Amino acid sequence: MKLNALRALILAIDTGSLRSAAKKLGVSQPALTKMVKELEAELGAPLLERSTTGVIPTAQGKILHARACAATRELDEAAQQIGQMGGKMVGELSVGAVPLALLMLIPEAVRTFSREYPGIMLQLREELYVEQLSSLLQRAVDVVVGPIPKDMRPGECHIERLMHIDMAVVVRRGNHAAARATRLAQLQDARWVYTSLSGHTGYVRTLFEAHGLPAPPPGAIVNSTLGLLSLVAYGDCVGLMPLPIAQHPAVQPYLSIVPLQEGPLSLEVGAMVRSEAMLKPAVRKFLVHLHRASAHLVPLQPPTG
Repeated sequence: MKLNALRALILAIDTGSLRSAAKKLGVSQPALTKMVKELEAELGAPLLERSTTGVIPTAQGKILHARACAATRELDEAAQQIGQMGGKMVGELSVGAVPLALLMLIPEAVRTFSREYPGIMLQLREELYVEQLSSLLQRAVDVVVGPIPKDMRPGECHIERLMHIDMAVVVRRGNHAAARATRLAQLQDARWVYTSLSGHTGYVRTLFEAHGLPAPPPGAIVNSTLGLLSLVAYGDCVGLMPLPIAQHPAVQPYLSIVPLQEGPLSLEVGAMVRSEAMLKPAVRKFLVHLHRASAHLVPLQPPTG
C-alpha cells in the first residue's frame, strides 16, 4: 500500500468529501479517486460508499482508516524524532497534566521550554485522574504529569519524580454538617464527587481504602476542574482537591477544608513517558524543564490586574 493512498483515504473519510480531500492533499479529485480505487482493488473490498452528498466509510474502510491513522501518526513522529536527533527541534509535543501541575509546574516549564525551542508546538490537556494512564498508553499524549500509579508494570513507563501533593477533603462553605466531620467514616454516606473514568476508580476510593473503609458510591463523576468546583461549591457534595488549590484565595470563599483526623491523601507527582518515547529529544528536553520548574516552585498566588 502506498502512503499517499492511505493519506487520501484518511482525508476522504475525515472530510466526507473527495473534493475536499483532494484539495487538502494537493492533488486533483480524479487523482485522489484513483488512489482510493487502487487501494480497494489491492484489498479486494470496498472502502467508501459514494453518494451525491459525499462519502462515508464501509465497515472495511473504518478498519483501514483506524490502522492508517495510527501508521501515519507513527511515521510522522518518526520523521520528527529523526529531525530532532539531527538538531532540528521542530514538531509537536502533547502533555496531559492534573490541575495542580497545570497551575504550578506546567506554566514555568512551558515558558522556558518554548523560549529555548520555539519550533516545538505544545499541546496541553487537563487530566483529572491518571492512575490508569489511558491517554499515555493510547498515545494521545507524549507526557503525563500527575500522581504516580502504585501498580505500574515494570518497564511500562519511564518515571521522573517531581513533587508531593496533599489532597484535601472539601465541602461547600456553609455545609455545616459535613464541615463538622472529624473522621472519614462520618462522610461515608455523603454524596462524593469522583474525578475518574468510572465509579470503580478514583482518588476518593484510594483515600477510603487507605484507611480500611469501603469507598462510598459516587454521587457524580466529573472530568473537569470546573465541574468539580461547581458541584462542591454550589451543592451538598464532598470532593477531593489538591490542598494548594483549596487554599487559594479565589477558592476559599466557596469551599471549606474538612479537618479530618486521618489527614489528607498524600500523593507523589511525577512525569510519565512511554519507554520508547524517551528516544524523542523533545520529550527529554521537556522533562529537564519540568525538573527546573519543580525546583523553583512558589506558592499559588491570586492573579493580579
